[in-house]
Amino acid sequence: MNQIPLTISGADALRNELHHLKTVRRPEIVNAIADAREHGDLKENAEYHAAREQQSFCEGRIQEIEAKLSNAQIIDVTKVPNNGKVVFGSTVTLLNIDNDTEVTYQIVGDDEANIKQHRISVNSPIARALIGKSVDSEVEVKTPGGVVDYEIIAVDYK
Repeated sequence: MNQIPLTISGADALRNELHHLKTVRRPEIVNAIADAREHGDLKENAEYHAAREQQSFCEGRIQEIEAKLSNAQIIDVTKVPNNGKVVFGSTVTLLNIDNDTEVTYQIVGDDEANIKQHRISVNSPIARALIGKSVDSEVEVKTPGGVVDYEIIAVDYK
């Protein structure tokens, strides 16, 4: 399987979710199944079937997280010398040349991406256009709304 790039914070978030699923959620579901069994006939017991479905989702998510962590390539961008180039994990401030608006994004792994937190996937069109470019470079990004021109005004490795 391919290596999955993760920032340190992304790997920590996955580890925390895994810990929560194993130590809190799994025991809750087991108790719910036990309570539902006490109610009698399992064929017509909606609580039992709902609890079993929750158990299935929980176990699937646990397996998914364990697989991602076992194949993770954790990248600590703070240990990389900042040469002004956009790399995985770096935080990039862009100036939209067309409308003079600034936006800042951190380039992260697919699982960490959250546009509301200004964290974009390394596989997104914007990130792919930015990777390897330097401060003061102009970048043309093809978006569903058309081509957008950006100027890289800052690159931080934090």
